[in-house]
Amino acid sequence: MNGWMGQLIRVDLEAGTIKKEPLNMQAAHDFIGARGLGTKYFCDEVDPQVDPLGPDNKMIFMTGPLTGTAASCSGRYEVVAKAPLTGTIGASNSGGHFGPELKFAGYDGIIFENQSDRPVYLYINDDTVELRDASDLWGKDVYETTEALEEACGEGARVACIGPTGEQGCLYSAIMNDKHRAAGRGGMGAVMGSKKLKAVVVRGSGGVTVARPEGFMAAMTDARTKLKEHPVTGGGLPTYGTEVLVNMINEVGGLPLRNWRDGGVYDKADDTSGEALVDSYLVKNKGCFGCSIGCGRVTRIPDGPFKSMGEGPEYEAGWSYGADCGVNDLAAICKANFLCNQYGMDPITLGSTIACAMELYEKGLLSEEEIGRPLPFGDAQAVVDLTELTGKMEGFGVELAQGSYRLAEKHGAPELSMSVKKQEMPAYDGRAVQGMALEYATSNRGGCHVRGYLTSPEVLGIPLKTDPLVTEGKAPLLKTFQDLTAAVDSSGICLFTTFGIGLPEIAAQYREAVGSDETDEEFLLKGERIWNIEKQFNIAAGVEKDTLPPRLLREALPEGPAKGKVAELDVMLKEYYEVRGWSTEGVPTEEKVQELGL
Repeated sequence: MNGWMGQLIRVDLEAGTIKKEPLNMQAAHDFIGARGLGTKYFCDEVDPQVDPLGPDNKMIFMTGPLTGTAASCSGRYEVVAKAPLTGTIGASNSGGHFGPELKFAGYDGIIFENQSDRPVYLYINDDTVELRDASDLWGKDVYETTEALEEACGEGARVACIGPTGEQGCLYSAIMNDKHRAAGRGGMGAVMGSKKLKAVVVRGSGGVTVARPEGFMAAMTDARTKLKEHPVTGGGLPTYGTEVLVNMINEVGGLPLRNWRDGGVYDKADDTSGEALVDSYLVKNKGCFGCSIGCGRVTRIPDGPFKSMGEGPEYEAGWSYGADCGVNDLAAICKANFLCNQYGMDPITLGSTIACAMELYEKGLLSEEEIGRPLPFGDAQAVVDLTELTGKMEGFGVELAQGSYRLAEKHGAPELSMSVKKQEMPAYDGRAVQGMALEYATSNRGGCHVRGYLTSPEVLGIPLKTDPLVTEGKAPLLKTFQDLTAAVDSSGICLFTTFGIGLPEIAAQYREAVGSDETDEEFLLKGERIWNIEKQFNIAAGVEKDTLPPRLLREALPEGPAKGKVAELDVMLKEYYEVRGWSTEGVPTEEKVQELGL
């Protein structure tokens, strides 16, 4: 059906009822799918002032029109809810095989309403959709839950579930699917836990059809060829994974160190790089559904105190547990990341929160007695132990589970939280990469690198090279990248494809799948529509203004290529609001709202 299955599942967890309903095809046309379509449904049905962990916060799983097709890297789906960590619109994207399996079962998405009074999981097997008791699964970690449900539900079952952190309200708990893939940011796992929904299990026997098969195959083949030939998607990522970025970001002075207090040059970068991971611990590469890149890592620590096996770490997790905590023990970083997957936690926020705790401890604002141990920067064992403590929601881990903003605020130093809108910024220092500073400040879901990713032009030179230290031109460039990212996330393919292909190739696959004759520019306009509806929700929810932690605005980098630089946000933000067609306060104008049909 032209890339779509044509129906949704609506689950009232309080009443225990399940309904199937036709997909809103006009909304699907206007908002593409996945992130955009899920957000449209959510904004139409939920009060922005809702309590994120209350019964009135809905949670939507949504695929895109390219999810489960022959398009490269078409394994993506989105989870949309109001985020408990930030209070913003929460849209978290995941890969693996769960999203395609949902479409193979005949559904584009699932809307969860209200809260159950007992643990349950949703079982989907083509036409069969039912709520089942999950009391025996409550308290189990992600691996235990996944294995139990795969055994109970049969070969080919795909599982998305939460661990104990989601059950107990860790504000950055993740929804994990296929064991190791995550809808990881903002606390979607906590929303799922608040609904007493332990898991969703899907088995499907169908497939996804497209409107114009010949044209789609031509567009898909063109995109796949370019991805294979590009040095990033055909070389760097499959060879070294995202950890290949460690030395590249360090070379421009953009690797944040020790809770962003230090930076400019990290002399231990080689120890935690993608090259080091390959040389020491890599077992094999791994890809999601339909992946032609294979950036995933299966890794094993063969011996020592951190002996273990799992997947990752990716660049962000490697940095948060590594440079941000002053740790250069790659085995410890891998182990901490494995624990995040096992218990269902966002490693960016948890690693950054531990780094914040380290600085609070160093400044005497957090005591050894409160933590239960000394916590200096560089303590690899502490990083692993505190990750496990948080995963079990025990001791000081309960405080860490609230994120760095609430931790720092409680101890009298909110400025030590390296977060935007209460979500921790990832591994690119905006003082050295100015466009990323603007991206963090304006992100609709708080500190985030994948809502625009100006690292591509500023560091990688994709699709064109820009000076990372210059502010001129970054505002219009970011707008384009944000709109394109929204469109890509909504299509159902992986954002990493944009390293090797651009708007023409992505829009062509979308057109042929859904049977549209729209231009590339019209496809991009849908991304702008999605960005603006997210912004409208945040304003109505009372989300704070677009800004950065004081450290980035006032404390210059002490050394390196960006020595003496701060994030020059004010000048970029003014221009950004202008190119967005928003007021000087960052509010979409009536003219812009009408232009986008919102």
